[in-house]
Amino acid sequence: MRTLSGIIVSDKMNKTRVVLVERLKKHARYHKYYNVSKKLKAHDEKNEALVGDKVEITECRPLSARKRFMLTRIVETPALREDALAAIK
Repeated sequence: MRTLSGIIVSDKMNKTRVVLVERLKKHARYHKYYNVSKKLKAHDEKNEALVGDKVEITECRPLSARKRFMLTRIVETPALREDALAAIK
């Protein structure tokens, strides 16, 4: 089972999050590294992750036509959102 980490870029769907996963890839001829990114859809049963969160996702059985990952845990939340929530309370 693959485990990947990325940042949530969309939380508009119910129980589904779009996660941007970036990795480094080495060019075959020039031997330089460059960024490759991919957007993956992940299942979030409790709708707890929001845009900007760093999350960890794990590969699982196909849950829908394009959903092949499940949200394992929220690694980090942005500091700005925590400050805004504290100001409201």
